[in-house]
Amino acid sequence: MNTWIWIVIVIVALLAGVALGFFIARRYMMKYLQDNPPINEEMLRIMMMQMGQKPSQKKINQMMSQMNKASTKPEKKIKK
Repeated sequence: MNTWIWIVIVIVALLAGVALGFFIARRYMMKYLQDNPPINEEMLRIMMMQMGQKPSQKKINQMMSQMNKASTKPEKKIKK
């Protein structure tokens, strides 16, 4: 009987550790991406030049503001 209890405890602890690790890693990555956005003005300027466009500062500012607005928009939660 004691063996079965230990097996159940180990399985429950393993599942709890996996779930907790997933949520901690997800929170860390969300914070990291918010603090260090994956694209900046220089990268945007280079991408526009590669696409054959001559980027003006006004265009770059508009695109950066749109990307920032889209990334800071709160996520909608689905009600069931």
